[in-house]
Amino acid sequence: MDDKRIIGLYFERREQAVEETAKKYGRYCYAIAYNILSDPEDAEESVNDTYLDAWNAIPPHRPNSLALFLGKITRRISIDRWRIRNAGKRGGGETALVLEELYQCVASDANPEREFERKQLAQVINQFVKSLPGNEQKVFLCRYWYMDSIKSISQRFGYSESKVKSMLFRTREKLREVLRKEGY
Repeated sequence: MDDKRIIGLYFERREQAVEETAKKYGRYCYAIAYNILSDPEDAEESVNDTYLDAWNAIPPHRPNSLALFLGKITRRISIDRWRIRNAGKRGGGETALVLEELYQCVASDANPEREFERKQLAQVINQFVKSLPGNEQKVFLCRYWYMDSIKSISQRFGYSESKVKSMLFRTREKLREVLRKEGY
C-alpha cells in the first residue's frame, strides 16, 4: 500500500493504518531502534511506541515522507529509552560512542533548552549534511542518524574500517568548523 493511502487510513482513524505501517515500515523502524538500543525487546517496544506516536500525531500532522516521519519518531523514542536505561552509566555501546563523537562538535555554551537556538543549530547541521558529497554524506548519516557501527558501514560501502573512521573524523572536523563560524 502506498504512503498516501496509509496516511489516509490514519485520518480515517482506522486501525488498519497501524497494520499497514507495520507491514511496510516495521523492519525499517526496528533496524533504527536496534542500532540504538542493541536489545531486541527494547527495540520492539520502541517500534510499538512509534506506532502509537504516529497514531496520535496523524492527524493533524500530514507527513510528506512517512518513512522519514516514522524514522524520526523511532529514533527519538529509542534514544530516550537508551538514556533512561543508561542513566548514571558511562559508555557501554555504540550509542554512547556516537553521541559522544557528535557532542564534541557542539560548543559547550550551546543551550539546548532554548527551542529557537535548537532549531537554528538543526538548520545549520542539515545544511552542512546536504552540502556533503555523495558517499561522505551517506557514511555520515549511517553513523549519526541510523547509528550504524563502523564495521557495518565499512561492509556496506566496501571501505576499510580505518577509512570509515578517517572519513567520519574529517567530516566531524568540517562540521565543527562550520559550527564555529556560525557561533556554536
